[in-house]
Amino acid sequence: MTRIRPPLVLTAFTLVTLPLMPLQQLFVWFWPGMARMFPMFYHRLVLRILGVRVKIVGTPPKRGPTLIASNHASWLDIPVLSAIAPLSFIAKREVNGWPFFGSLARLQRTVFVDRERRHATGNARNEMRERLKAGDTLVLFAEGTSSDGQRVLPFKSAFFGAAEFPGVIVQPVTIAYSGHRNLPMNRRLRPSYAWYGAMDLPPHLWRAVEAGPIDVTVICHKPLSLGTELNRKALARHAETLVRQGLARALHHAGEMG
Repeated sequence: MTRIRPPLVLTAFTLVTLPLMPLQQLFVWFWPGMARMFPMFYHRLVLRILGVRVKIVGTPPKRGPTLIASNHASWLDIPVLSAIAPLSFIAKREVNGWPFFGSLARLQRTVFVDRERRHATGNARNEMRERLKAGDTLVLFAEGTSSDGQRVLPFKSAFFGAAEFPGVIVQPVTIAYSGHRNLPMNRRLRPSYAWYGAMDLPPHLWRAVEAGPIDVTVICHKPLSLGTELNRKALARHAETLVRQGLARALHHAGEMG
């Protein structure tokens, strides 16, 4: 069954996705409110196809302006977070040029950033600020890269400056890949889902689908704001601490449940 699962799942994903891409493009052009909402319903369907069950702890953002500061472990983070609220992502510039997945990112109104050039970082921060002022919810993978799913890397504070105006909240969110086939996910299996380092995406995606259904815990921590913090660096450290503590609790609890 495991050998035939990837082609069946990926075929179902393709048959669902391709007809909906032009529909989302029409929403982007003519119906901005639906362009925000539609990816949430689409990604809920994608998670069902992939066999991903999401447990939500806490309260997801209901509306913007919100900057979600999350850890990042896998390409699966995208559908998992998108399934819990209407939102867009902040992604590295290279994603814009990826075949197929770059198109999906653009359709979800992703903000593309160049983390290597300081001037470009300032421009991206301004774009994020304008999107937040328009009431959007944006996801910032604040580590600046993906990890192995066992730990949280230090948060980079540069883009937290986009939240420097009244009314914006920063919500720390923890993503924990906690279960596999109704059992706790162990260290040996987690790299099948955590996509990091120099892993190539297509074979990793195939192996993840082949490995079977998983459980993901999403912890939505209490919102923060720059109004209650000294500066963006203090805000980033506070968010990082909450996300790191959440990951440790989620993985420990999953082990106890097993």
